[in-house]
Amino acid sequence: MSIDRIVINPNILAGHPVIKGTRIPVSLILNLLSHGYNFEKILSDYPELTKDDIKSAILYAEERIKREEIYPA
Repeated sequence: MSIDRIVINPNILAGHPVIKGTRIPVSLILNLLSHGYNFEKILSDYPELTKDDIKSAILYAEERIKREEIYPA
C-alpha cells in the first residue's frame, strides 16, 4: 500500500486527488470514515475500491497534514 494509488490530474474532478482508475475522490473516503462508515460499508457501496485504496486515502491525508506549516498565534 502506498500513495501511488492516489492520482492528481487536472482533467479528472478538476485536479482533486482521486483513487487511481476511478473518479472517487480521497475526500469522499475520508468523509465516509468520519461519518462512521467502516471499510466493509465503503467497499459495499463502492465495489470498485479495495482496502488498500481506502488505506492509501488515509495515508495520503496523513502525508499532507505532515507537510502543513504551523504558525504561532
